[in-house]
Amino acid sequence: MTHLLSLVVCMAGISWLLLLAASLIRAQAWTPAGMRYAMGNRDQAPADTAFAGRAERTARNTLENFVLFAALALVAHVSGVQSPRIAQGAELFFWSRLVFIAVYYLGIPYLRTLVWGVGVVGLGMMASALA
Repeated sequence: MTHLLSLVVCMAGISWLLLLAASLIRAQAWTPAGMRYAMGNRDQAPADTAFAGRAERTARNTLENFVLFAALALVAHVSGVQSPRIAQGAELFFWSRLVFIAVYYLGIPYLRTLVWGVGVVGLGMMASALA
């Protein structure tokens, strides 16, 4: 497996973990009532906390951006394009997403947007290498 595909697999795992974490945080699954909610039909959702909202938005944003990253990485792999810009863009995207997750969970607004922009630059590098 190439390094590029390894990053895709890692991002898939991270995306899944974030979705799981957001669900557990929202349900407060570490409490008995939260565990019942998490294992039930989820008809009566508990009130959102600020942290639960950030966790959910982090997961959704990561999933949305992962789709773009995976598409670019898979097109590059299938077409056999091995540009250094693709590798550098993929690395930039991957590491900026890890920082983005931490910054968003901590609730640091302006830095979050700046780090998100760095990830977009990584996607742009990948896309420009495919054009």
